[in-house]
Amino acid sequence: DGYNVQVRTNLTALLEPGMEDMPDFFKDHKVHIVASMPCYLEENVNSQRGDGVYGKSIQILQKLNSLGYGMNPELSLYLVYNPGGPSLPPDQSQLEGDYKRELSNRFGIHFTGLYTMTNMPIGRFWEGLKREKKDDEYMQLLLGGFNCQTVGELMCRHQVCVAWDGTLYDCDFNIALGLPVSEELPKNIKDFTLEPLSNRRIVTGRHCFGCTAGFGSSCGGALASDNL
Repeated sequence: DGYNVQVRTNLTALLEPGMEDMPDFFKDHKVHIVASMPCYLEENVNSQRGDGVYGKSIQILQKLNSLGYGMNPELSLYLVYNPGGPSLPPDQSQLEGDYKRELSNRFGIHFTGLYTMTNMPIGRFWEGLKREKKDDEYMQLLLGGFNCQTVGELMCRHQVCVAWDGTLYDCDFNIALGLPVSEELPKNIKDFTLEPLSNRRIVTGRHCFGCTAGFGSSCGGALASDNL
């Protein structure tokens, strides 16, 4: 009691063998769901994620609705949008309206809200940009889109992330890059001390401009109402 538990998932993962009971498990434990849904149009989703992914995603969303997700305030269901290529997300509130209208009209699907997230210049996305020789262009887009209004709301300013082994990081992306908190700080959750961690120097890199560009980006979606 007193804790809100959230799971971030790929919708189609809930159709994998052995996962069929997870929606009911989530409901029984009032787990909030944040699920990737890159577009409300079938053609766009399948082109990004593969043939048949859209239909399976709709199937799971309808199942979640039948359990009360997106309908009952205690069972929140958020969808996540990220661009299909090297561009910045549009206005979150406007896009949420588009998603809600289209998914409701087409399938009777309801959800709590939409989070827009920027593609970070790391991992497979970054490697793909380099192969297409679009990496410099994308970094210039992020740098040129810097929005000072986002800085005060950045994830790393308000939280720490804990890896499976207890190692502390400033954000999820630093986990992916193997960049733990700065060396003068406690390194593991077992040594957690509030004062130094709440006043720490953030470990930064090129990828940080993904969170500060345009409307901003975080695990809770956009950070600013104006993209300047």
